[in-house]
Amino acid sequence: MENIKHRPLILVTNDDGIKAGGIVAVVRMLKSFGDVVVVAPNQSYSGMSHAITVKVPLYAKLVKESEGLKAYKVNGTPVDCVKLALNKLLDRRPDLIVSGINHGSNSSISIHYSGTMGAAREGALGGIPSIGLSLLNYSYEADFTHAVMFAERVVKHVIDNGLPDHTYLNVNVPDGMNVKGMKVVRQAHGRWVEEFVEREDPRHRKYYWLTGHFKNLEPEAIDTDEYVLSEGYVSVVPCLLDATSHPVIDQLKGLNHELQVQ
Repeated sequence: MENIKHRPLILVTNDDGIKAGGIVAVVRMLKSFGDVVVVAPNQSYSGMSHAITVKVPLYAKLVKESEGLKAYKVNGTPVDCVKLALNKLLDRRPDLIVSGINHGSNSSISIHYSGTMGAAREGALGGIPSIGLSLLNYSYEADFTHAVMFAERVVKHVIDNGLPDHTYLNVNVPDGMNVKGMKVVRQAHGRWVEEFVEREDPRHRKYYWLTGHFKNLEPEAIDTDEYVLSEGYVSVVPCLLDATSHPVIDQLKGLNHELQVQ
């Protein structure tokens, strides 16, 4: 990919909603890099992964416009926001898509559930360098000072150097003031141990709340996002669109079969 020579156009979205502190903080920083267009959900769409809206119409409302900045709110998912921006709302192709800063971790297996990372993945599907940003603090009042500082370094690198085709970045920042630095690592193998809390409503109907906890399946590995985050470092994981398990292709060659024409 060629380096960006003009003033970049940066598309910003998230899954926490257009008023969330994380997106406000990152937009303030991104304005120094280029023209910014925000297209973000009108409410929280956390955990929506790559969901899209097909059964109801989408509405985009311009809520802010100033020099170098436009902001729209949309009644759809993060991926809806990216698709609508690319196809209808932008007057040219963006040079960069930034999704976040998310309130809470998107490390390890959480990338598959995250609406924040779904939006970044959608950007990569469109051939646009894309970054998902997250802070390991779920509070609406979280302090994004350090997250913005490290996000700025990643954004500058991507604007200056681009990203390989079919690749996007998953960046997670530890909470607190004692962040030690940044490390490029791989995604940890893990899973969510799910628990459903069962309750009864006033009409005596059972209902369920999904809860649970994350389990790192390789706690001894030191080259993963989970490990470096636990050590106080920002994790940067380059992610691929290709979901093929290439080593298994040879193992499954016995399934190859060609019909013989009689």
